Amino acid sequence: MKKYLLIGVSAFVLGAGSMAYVSQHAQAAATQPKANTYRMLGLFGDVLDIVERQYVTPVDDTKLIHAALDGMLTSLDPHSNYLDPEGFDDMRDQTRGEYGGLGLEVTTEDGVVKIISPIDDTPAAKAGLKPGDFITAVNGDSVLGLSVTDAVKQMRGKPGESVTLTIAREKSDPFDVKLTREIIKQKSATAKLDGDYGVLRVSGFNEKTTDEAQAAFAEIKAKNPHMKGLILDLRRNPGGLLDQAVGISDLFLEGGEIVSQRGRDPRDVERYNARPGDITNGLPMVVLIDSGTASAAEIVAGALQDRKRAAVVGLTSFGKGSVQTVIPLRGGLDGALKLTTARYYTPSGRSIQKTGIEPDLEVAASKDEAQEIANKAFGFSEASFKNALNADEGKARKGAHEPAEAPPEGFDVKKDFQLTRAEDVLKYGSVAATPKLAAPTARLAAILSKSKVAEAKPTAPKQP
Repeated sequence: MKKYLLIGVSAFVLGAGSMAYVSQHAQAAATQPKANTYRMLGLFGDVLDIVERQYVTPVDDTKLIHAALDGMLTSLDPHSNYLDPEGFDDMRDQTRGEYGGLGLEVTTEDGVVKIISPIDDTPAAKAGLKPGDFITAVNGDSVLGLSVTDAVKQMRGKPGESVTLTIAREKSDPFDVKLTREIIKQKSATAKLDGDYGVLRVSGFNEKTTDEAQAAFAEIKAKNPHMKGLILDLRRNPGGLLDQAVGISDLFLEGGEIVSQRGRDPRDVERYNARPGDITNGLPMVVLIDSGTASAAEIVAGALQDRKRAAVVGLTSFGKGSVQTVIPLRGGLDGALKLTTARYYTPSGRSIQKTGIEPDLEVAASKDEAQEIANKAFGFSEASFKNALNADEGKARKGAHEPAEAPPEGFDVKKDFQLTRAEDVLKYGSVAATPKLAAPTARLAAILSKSKVAEAKPTAPKQP
């Protein structure tokens, strides 16, 4: 029996791949179902029979059963679901780093399709779609209430054909975006020189990521052999293959643990370790993260932070700290189950499920982003899902607060403020030695804070 380990963030992918292949032939011993289980299975059959005979129009039995399977699994957590045979084939294709689509990674929330992240250099990214946007219609047809699988099918089609998405965005009226489907050949790792520093951008983790990253670094190192530091940019990286997250971490570590995963049985622990050899020969490093940094990307950030290999700059990451196992049914002929089977832990033993990786230097990309952090306890993160797997050991994500830094008055809006501050950390040698900027003033947050104080004061009871 072949299983697949997933650590990607989304419930369904229109972008980067999200699984790692491992061969496992062990299968959990079957447990004797309880009598109540047999009764409930009989109830399911009775309901299916009634629907077949009495629903107002003829029904498709296969579609009904697939929907029931998906509903059962999605009730567990946002990342467990049923993949029909077509969906399972699509998922396997996506991990190869070349596929047709729009370049979106999406999930569903309360029956609405929500964008987790657009993929770099794809139609979705070029059109300006953002994490947290809602897709309410495709080519004018509503997708509200559809499963993520069915909604995605509405968006798929032949490369070269156009599709119009209706987008709902906070503080904006709904608007249409016309996209042209492409064969997306995703290059998940690129690099550039910015003065004395190298910037290695990793946008996702597919089968080619570690090789691409190593080649990209070698190219900029050849251009500037006296490079003074490296910035690993993991912002808006939704995750992907576990082995590639381990591979990227391994490029910069001389040994020791990168990540461990632990299942229901406390004895079921699997550890992944680095091998000797650092491709940078010990160059100072900074990792850039934000709320769109998820799953496999959080493994890398957490490993380099815990091992004191790199300072982390940016915003608290998404907080997706669970592992999914994809279990093919009849070799994939009946699709597959995607089931949450473990949490993953950083080298220091941190489970970041719901909580995320907190940066060593918190930096907002803009004043508006700083304001959003001040006003919202969670924003768009794993903790915002109603049925997310609980954080380990009762930990909670940091609530609404003023981020440490935001672009000051006069900062060139065309420049990347978070990248600038990452370079400052490299320049001064550490976060502690880097001169700090004044914290931004969050106007609405102060008003909300006063309102909460007022609400806390006792008031006289009112008559209905």
